Amino acid sequence: MPPRRPVVLSAGLAAVLGLAACSGGGGGQDPAADGGSSGPVTLTMTFWGSEDRATRYTEALDLFESEHPDITVNETFAAWADYWPARATEAAGRALPDVIQSDVSYLQEYGGQGSFLDLAPYLEDGTIDLEGWDEKLVEAGTVDGRQVGIPTSTNTLAIFLNPDVAAAAGVPLPTGDLTWDDLHAFITEVSASGATTAEGQPLYGGPDTGANFEYFTLWMVQNGDGPFAEDGSPLFDEADIVEFLERTADLRASGSVFPAARATALAPKTGFGANEQAADFTWDNFLAQHTNDSGKTNLEMMPVPVADDGERHMFWKPSMLLSAGGNTEHPAEAAVLIDFLLTDPRVGEIFGTSKGVPADPEQRDAVVTEEGSIDAKVLAYEEAVADEVTADTPVYPEGIGTLTQTWTKLAEELNYGNITPEDFAAQFFAELQL
Repeated sequence: MPPRRPVVLSAGLAAVLGLAACSGGGGGQDPAADGGSSGPVTLTMTFWGSEDRATRYTEALDLFESEHPDITVNETFAAWADYWPARATEAAGRALPDVIQSDVSYLQEYGGQGSFLDLAPYLEDGTIDLEGWDEKLVEAGTVDGRQVGIPTSTNTLAIFLNPDVAAAAGVPLPTGDLTWDDLHAFITEVSASGATTAEGQPLYGGPDTGANFEYFTLWMVQNGDGPFAEDGSPLFDEADIVEFLERTADLRASGSVFPAARATALAPKTGFGANEQAADFTWDNFLAQHTNDSGKTNLEMMPVPVADDGERHMFWKPSMLLSAGGNTEHPAEAAVLIDFLLTDPRVGEIFGTSKGVPADPEQRDAVVTEEGSIDAKVLAYEEAVADEVTADTPVYPEGIGTLTQTWTKLAEELNYGNITPEDFAAQFFAELQL
C-alpha cells in the first residue's frame, strides 16, 4: 500500500465537496440495527491541526487499515479557522464525514441538532471499550443523554516560556507563583528591550491576555463563576468584559503585546512558534506544536497566574473528542475506528501527549517518556498541577464555538486600535443574544 497523504482542505473547497457528497446521500441508519457491511467499506475522517498531527494520524490509520483490510480510511485536515465553517456546511447538507475530530465547544451545537451519531449503543455492546476510563470524562461527551463524542485526552492551561528569546532580551524568566501583574510586567519588559531576531524582527514578551475567550473563562472561574450557567445563560455582563479587557489596556497602548498584523503574516505559525515571543498562554498539549514550530527543545511550562485569593482555580478540559457523523452509512465501522483510535496502546505511543494526556489508561501507559522528552514534560506538568485543578470544567453552551471565534475577531480589532473595550463588549453581547 502506498503511503497515505492526507488532503488539506480550505473551508471553501470542503464546503463544495460536502455539498457534492450529499447528492449521494446516506440518510443515517439506526446504529443499533446495523450489523456491519458484508464487503469493503470506505470511511471518511477529518481533523484539525498541523502537519505534525497529520503525520501522526497517517501512521495510526495505516496501522488500523493493516488490521482491518476491508476498511479504507480517507482523511482530510485543515487549520482550526477553516475547520468548523466546513463542518457547518456539511452538517446543513447531511454530508458530515464518518468520523470527526470534535471539540467540547461544538458538542451542544452539533450533538443537540442530531448531526453527530449517538455512540451509546457501541459502548453498550463493547465495540467501543472504555474500561478503566474516568466516568466524568466520558460524560463530557454527552448532550441530552446522547453520547455524541468521546474525549481522546485531557489538558489544562499553561504558560509557555522560551528561554532563548528572554535571554536575547536580557530579561530573566519568571519563577514561583506568578500573579497576573507579574506576567504582564514580564511581557512589558521583554517588549521594551528593543531586542530583535537575526532577521531584524522585534521581540515581544507575549500575547494579549485579553485576546482569547479561554483567558476570560479562566478569569471568570478565578473570580467565582464560570462564564455560563448550566442552562447556557451567561453569568457575565458587558461591564465584566470591559473590566477584563481594561486589565491589558496599557500593554496594548505601549505596543507590548504581539501585534495582530505580524500574527497574520506568520500564520499558521504563532509568534511564539516563530521565536519572536518569549511567553505564550495556552493548553499544555501545545508543547509538541511549539517545539516543532520553534525548533527549540528547551521550552518551559509553568502554571497559570494565581488569582487575588492566592489560588489558581485550574480546570481540566476534555480534549480532541471523536464523533461520528449522524448521516454515516457505516456507523458500525465508524465505531470500530473510533475504538481503535481511543484505546489501542500503539496509537497512544504514536500521538504521545500531542493531543493532551491520553484518556485511556493503556494508551497513557504506552506514551514514551524518555527524560527531557515532550511527552515527559507534559505528563510531569499535569502531575505537578493536579492538586491545583480545583475547579469544575466550565459549561460550554450551544454556539460557544461561534462565540469564541467572534471574541478572537474582536480582539484583533482591539489590537489594531479600531475599537474600544466598550465597543468590544457591546458587539460581543449583540452576537450572544442572537
